[in-house]
Amino acid sequence: MPSSRSKLLFGEDFEVLQKANIIILGVGGVGGYALDCLYRSGVQNITIVDYDTFDISNQNRQIGSDAVGFSKVEYLQKLYPNIKIINERITFDWIDTFDMSSYDLILDAIDDIRPKVKLILKYYKKLISSAGSAKRTDPTKIEYINIFETHNDKFIKIIREDLKKAKFKKKFKVIFSSQEIQCDGMGSFVGVTGAFGLTMCSIAIQKIRDTHKRTLSK
Repeated sequence: MPSSRSKLLFGEDFEVLQKANIIILGVGGVGGYALDCLYRSGVQNITIVDYDTFDISNQNRQIGSDAVGFSKVEYLQKLYPNIKIINERITFDWIDTFDMSSYDLILDAIDDIRPKVKLILKYYKKLISSAGSAKRTDPTKIEYINIFETHNDKFIKIIREDLKKAKFKKKFKVIFSSQEIQCDGMGSFVGVTGAFGLTMCSIAIQKIRDTHKRTLSK
């Protein structure tokens, strides 16, 4: 796809971005926007993993969700040609056995606790993880902070507690919203879930550029 404006912005780093090898785990309200952002920014080696199909309840926040009943990864591959797809459920055992060592970055947009904890313990050095993005309305409250400094998020609280039990003490950052939840149930707003995904993409691009600069300085 045409990327002249990305090339103009990123300069000599643009070729590095093109060659980066990134895997996105979960392509729902957060991961789908991370995919869109990376693809439009010129990243050419993207793998997405998800087992789910689009449901009518996804249509308020997920790219591709007009295709109700279709496999998410298969339909997104039509929208974003040349990406690689893995149609698998992201479980604890899958993370334990699937080798992700060849990827430069792993983008974690899943919302299952045990697999998420496993991901952090195993791949924290090249992992970008999302905390809870639902039930919130203000994208300006999004931060990228140490997981042990997060609050107002029952989901990430459980992750924190499990990491402490595993004696994990690294300064691992997550994408997080400081806003108090605004509703009960499954309410969500694309202005926040999408912003989480765009933030994830931006952090990924910055990490790739920083790594390249460190390599050049050696």
